[in-house]
Amino acid sequence: VVDDQSSDRTGEILERLKTEIPQLRTIRIESLPDGWMGKANALATAARAAAGEWFLFTDADTEHRPGSLDELLARAESESVDLLSLSPGQRVPTWWEKAVIPLVYVNLAKRYGFEEVSDPQSPAAAANGQYILIRREAYERAGGHEAVRAEILDDVALARRVKSAGGRILFLPGAAWAETRMYRSFREMWEGWTKNLFALYGGKMKNILGTITEVLLAGWMPAVGLVIFLYLLLLRPLTENASLGAALGVGVCLPIVLYEQWNYRQAISSLGFDSSVGKYLYVGAPLFSLLLLSSARAHILGRVRWKGRDYDTGHPGREGE
Repeated sequence: VVDDQSSDRTGEILERLKTEIPQLRTIRIESLPDGWMGKANALATAARAAAGEWFLFTDADTEHRPGSLDELLARAESESVDLLSLSPGQRVPTWWEKAVIPLVYVNLAKRYGFEEVSDPQSPAAAANGQYILIRREAYERAGGHEAVRAEILDDVALARRVKSAGGRILFLPGAAWAETRMYRSFREMWEGWTKNLFALYGGKMKNILGTITEVLLAGWMPAVGLVIFLYLLLLRPLTENASLGAALGVGVCLPIVLYEQWNYRQAISSLGFDSSVGKYLYVGAPLFSLLLLSSARAHILGRVRWKGRDYDTGHPGREGE
């Protein structure tokens, strides 16, 4: 376990766990070297101290199902996989998590499809840093975390290096094996996705704007239109022509809303979310759109903040290019 300058009770908890788990080794990081992202430095530190033919990089807030590591290691070995990564199930107890987190993951699944990433013939590569099981040989051949030390998305960058070096990736929806709750406050969620989203969308504004347009047109505007037309039809005195127009509006918007709800619920269910969370789409769509813009702004201005640290993204937009 690598304790990266924590200021909470992490150290105390680890000391207590050592009495329960004699083989537990802990490493305390006291400073961040120049040119490194915090997580990449922590994982590189762990890798240098670890032994064995396989590494499993995972976050402290992930919960692993009993037997999951045995099962996934056996699968990786039987299928000659060099890097196996899960997108763990996500716990979303609050309204803001229900509104945003599933919508983020549905859209990321469109950009980083599990089958495409897992296809050796496809150049697409991705991994989720919450769960990366990797052969030591493949890790070292790819240059390890030192090779991606300045990357905001060290997990995706590492996966790309593994695949470009000829390694095989298996990327899976992972709710059956592990789950986590990513953020404990709205502010933390906002900072986290502001850090990641622009990079996940390739650092291109056209990708951000395309997704915003799709999310608002498909997932939000038909619902807004339906509410407006129902209000006009049921609560406002209208002329006969206006009533006909409002009824026509309801007739157009309602099937679209029903289809989008069904489609969204199917998509989030496939990622391990409860389908009932689908009703939060209409709150999540504008929030997700604002998050995408927030991430683009932070990266273009050249600075993102996470875990009390400010990182220079080095985006050319900072110099006005």
